Amino acid sequence: MVKRLFDIVAAGLGLLLLWPVLLAAAVWVKLDSPGPALFRQTRVGRLGVPFTIHKFRTMRVAPGAAITVGADPRITRAGQVLRQTKLDELPQLWDVLRGAMSLVGPRPELPKYVELYPAELRERVLSVRPGITDPASLAFSHEAELLAAAADPEREYREVILPAKLRLSADYASRASLLTDLGLILATLRRVLRG
Repeated sequence: MVKRLFDIVAAGLGLLLLWPVLLAAAVWVKLDSPGPALFRQTRVGRLGVPFTIHKFRTMRVAPGAAITVGADPRITRAGQVLRQTKLDELPQLWDVLRGAMSLVGPRPELPKYVELYPAELRERVLSVRPGITDPASLAFSHEAELLAAAADPEREYREVILPAKLRLSADYASRASLLTDLGLILATLRRVLRG
């Protein structure tokens, strides 16, 4: 209950204070390449319930792989900056406010990857709301580079990165508290400010 109250207050304040940044980013995305300002995608949320996640669109509207590998040619000029500064994640404050996400929690995955979760970890990871940041996000902030170095990026994600992220997410879900959340938020902000 305390965690949800914190999410509502923090997300509401964030949206209120950052609306000029959100507006400027949306306009920039629209001017930089054809397509919508927001990217919407179905992810798996708490208790396995699907929901629509919102981000600023950072790629050209074109078919492609579900994972981003290195300097993906689909990434736009605006998208490059938004990804580096993590500003592309700001629309998820709305997802937090509406209750689909939390500020801190396991990053929500695509349904096709959730199908790969081992049963013993699936229940634990999906027992909490997914979040904008978590220990796995911090540990794998260089994920695109790791995938770029792999001979088969999709296989690398499924067999190496996803299991490691799952273990971190399951550990978080087992010991989550407001104090650990505050620590992860501060660590994320430090990482973003360092670039």
